[in-house]
Amino acid sequence: MKIVVVGPGRAGGSLAVAARAAGHELVGIFGRRTRHQPLAEHLGVRIRLIGEPMPEADLLVVAVRDDALPEVAATLSPPADRIRGAIHLSGLTSVRVLDPLREAGLVTGSFHPLQTLPGWEAGSRAFPGAFVGITAPDDWATELESFARSLGCRPFRVADDRKPLYHAAGGVAANYVSAALCVAEYMFTEAGVDPAAARPMVEQAVANAFDLGFRESLTGPISRGDLGTVRRQIEAVDRHAPDASEAFRVLTRLTAQLAGRVEVEEILRLAARPPAGSRSPGPAAEGGGSP
Repeated sequence: MKIVVVGPGRAGGSLAVAARAAGHELVGIFGRRTRHQPLAEHLGVRIRLIGEPMPEADLLVVAVRDDALPEVAATLSPPADRIRGAIHLSGLTSVRVLDPLREAGLVTGSFHPLQTLPGWEAGSRAFPGAFVGITAPDDWATELESFARSLGCRPFRVADDRKPLYHAAGGVAANYVSAALCVAEYMFTEAGVDPAAARPMVEQAVANAFDLGFRESLTGPISRGDLGTVRRQIEAVDRHAPDASEAFRVLTRLTAQLAGRVEVEEILRLAARPPAGSRSPGPAAEGGGSP
């Protein structure tokens, strides 16, 4: 498949490198010359500026940020006799944002890697095994599914009107886990323990969640209904790691509700709002010493 990428940042650059490694041909990259020059040199292609002639291709990848999609889609509008179809990589934005391209005769869709892509080198290696959310008309979706499989990905379809909810769920899975780990890091540090000691436990907990089920994998005092231990934990956090008090209570309440124990109401009472004077995690995090 001949591919053109517009906006070769973290997502677009990762896809470009992964596609070439899978045997596809990169026939054009449109971006900023200075910023994207290392990627262009790696791929052996010349960076073009938006507005330059569009090369003939099977797939146009519009990989700019969400708020730039409408303007870029309207600016491109390549002739349909030169490009078969177009996709954007946003998990949030509707496929309709590419309507200027559809009106120009291209088939359009979205192709969202459900994966963290920190940069094009590491990101390209993260494609094999990753899931990809596809939103497109049936025939084009089938072609995009084949493209995803060629990258080693596992495609699934997402309804266009459910994309914002799907994207929010991905944010919870990718970022809120890290946010909770930041809270744990601060608490371990205040306890005089290296946070790295928790890595095997965290990795096993994630594996258990997917293997056993998210609720079924819960362990610890909340899942056992051990109110005394929960009370002592809350008291210890309030005393020794006060910047985590609010976050710890939020997570305690959520875990109690998920566990569905008969003691849930008592646990919720214990995990009421933190004592007056405790600080929220936000400002402390900016100081570098807490979550």
